[in-house]
Amino acid sequence: MSLPAAGTQEISARTPRQKFQGHTDTVWGVIHLPGGQRIMTCSADGSLRVWDLKSGLQIGENWEDGKSPVATIALSPNGKAVASGSDDGVVRLWDIDTGNVIAKWMAHSGRVWSVCWSRDGQRVVTGSADGTARVWDMKSRKKTILEPINTGPISKNAVVYSPDETLIAMGGSSDIEIWDAKTGERVDALKGHTNYVWCLAWTLDGKTLISGSVDHSIRTWDTTTWKQIAVLRGHTNFVESLAISPNGRILASASFDKTARLWNLENGWPICSPLQHETTVTSTSFSADGMLLATGCNYSISAYTWDVSAIVREAGLDYLLSDSDVSKNIFSVTPSY
Repeated sequence: MSLPAAGTQEISARTPRQKFQGHTDTVWGVIHLPGGQRIMTCSADGSLRVWDLKSGLQIGENWEDGKSPVATIALSPNGKAVASGSDDGVVRLWDIDTGNVIAKWMAHSGRVWSVCWSRDGQRVVTGSADGTARVWDMKSRKKTILEPINTGPISKNAVVYSPDETLIAMGGSSDIEIWDAKTGERVDALKGHTNYVWCLAWTLDGKTLISGSVDHSIRTWDTTTWKQIAVLRGHTNFVESLAISPNGRILASASFDKTARLWNLENGWPICSPLQHETTVTSTSFSADGMLLATGCNYSISAYTWDVSAIVREAGLDYLLSDSDVSKNIFSVTPSY
C-alpha cells in the first residue's frame, strides 16, 4: 500500500489507523464488538479472532470449531452472541463472553454466505450456496421457523431483514428478491443490476434498501414503491460489502478494486478519495458511534481501521457526523468471497 508523503493531512485522515495481522488466510468478515474497544474477524483459516483496537494485538485464543473456512459473522442486537456461517453449511452461535459455541444449525448443504439477525434478536436468517434461505428460531436454538425459501440453484449471496421484521431481501441473481418473512411468499423482484447482487443494507427507517453488485454499481431503492432511486458509481470492480453509519448519513462500500469508499447518503456523492488497500477488500463495518470504520482484506490476511471523523472533517462535511432523523442503526449483511 502506497502512503502519502510525510507531513500531509492524509497521513491521519486517509491512511489506516491500525492494522491487525495474524490470520493465515483471507479475512472474510469484520464486526465491532460491544464497548468500543474490540473488533472481531472471521477467516478462511477457520477461525474467529478478537482484536484490541488500540494496540492491534489479538485478545485471547482463536475461536475455532473445526477447520471449515468461516465466511460471514453477525453480532446479535443485544451484543451477547455472534452468528457465523461456514463452508461446511453450518451456522454456529458463539457466546461473546466465553468464545464457546452454544448452538449449531446444520440444514444447509452448501457454504453459508450470509447471516442476519432480526431486530428483536429472536430470529436469524441465513443465505447459502445451496440456493436456499432459512429462518432460525433463537428460543429453541434447534429448528427453522419457515420452510427453506428456495428460488432455484442460484446462490443466496446476501439476505437481510427489514427493520420491522416483516420482509426479507435476498441477493443472488441480478434481481433483488423481496419475501414475506412470515409466510415465505415472494412480494417483489427489483430489477436494475446487470450482474449478481453481492451485498445488501437496509436503513432502520425501512424506507431505503441499498445493494452492491458484481456489475461494479451501488443502487438505492425506495421500499414504498420498490423503484430505483439512484446509482452510485465509482468502483471499478465488484462491490463486495456495504455498511451504513449509525446516524444513517454515511455509506461505506468495499470492493475488489482494492478500495473502500465513503458516500454521502444525502446526495450520493463520494465524501473523499478511495481508501486504498494492498489487495481486494472483502468486508466493512462501522463502530457503534460511527467514528471508526473497519475493513477486512482478501489475500493480505489483514484487517484495518480508519478514522471516519478525521476523513469527514477534512472534507468539510462535519454535519455528517451528527445525528439525523433518518435512522439510528442499520441491518446489513456482508457475504464473503
